[in-house]
Amino acid sequence: MATVTGTFEITSMGEDTLRELDGGGKLSHANGTQRFSGDIEGDGSVEWLLCYLAGGGASYVGLQRIEGSVAGKKGSFVIEAIGRFDGGASSGSWAVIEGSGTGELEGIMGEGRFEAPGGPNATYSLEYRLP
Repeated sequence: MATVTGTFEITSMGEDTLRELDGGGKLSHANGTQRFSGDIEGDGSVEWLLCYLAGGGASYVGLQRIEGSVAGKKGSFVIEAIGRFDGGASSGSWAVIEGSGTGELEGIMGEGRFEAPGGPNATYSLEYRLP
């Protein structure tokens, strides 16, 4: 396994409420784009489903496609993301969807984490392997 690290910037984001929940929460759909720097270079696009809690914060799941390079190997892959937002910062985990890699990233597998302290910038780490 190799580990890559770096940052990504959210370059666009949109969100629509799907359903208001009893007690003040809501279910939403969000999508956006990112720009990755560091050991992953390229662009990302993500689709999120969010559950905002009446007491604050949210839980979310999403699928994120990254296109570019990982440690110099070019291609694309999709990750499944699960995270929490505490009202100010987000954090979560990534898992590469097996079979989603293309180009030199065909067969990529791995897991990682991301931390977004607030605002458009986040850090990531991804432990991965290629065949």
